[in-house]
Amino acid sequence: MDRFGVLIQGVLAVVAFSTLMLKRWREPNEERRPWKIWFYDTSKQAFGALFIHFTNVFLSDLTEEDPCSLYLMNFLLDASLGMLVIWLSVKLVSLIIERRGCTLLVFGEY
Repeated sequence: MDRFGVLIQGVLAVVAFSTLMLKRWREPNEERRPWKIWFYDTSKQAFGALFIHFTNVFLSDLTEEDPCSLYLMNFLLDASLGMLVIWLSVKLVSLIIERRGCTLLVFGEY
């Protein structure tokens, strides 16, 4: 990857983070999460996105095919099938937690 590619990725990272900050500041004060919880939620999403991004960059470089097409294909599969698997997993774990009565493990409860 050349310097221009790294620059573009840096600009996109700044835009993404700025969007999250703008969204937080636009939320009504009574609905706004505390900074600590907001940071935990945001960093969890950022680490997941970074992992997928670097995985896609690595995988798209393995073949002689167009790396942009492979990156897009991996991204779309993750955003569709990956999200479906995560959603089904959360539903299953939530059901198990509810049936066992483990109130400390309820999703979204801090």
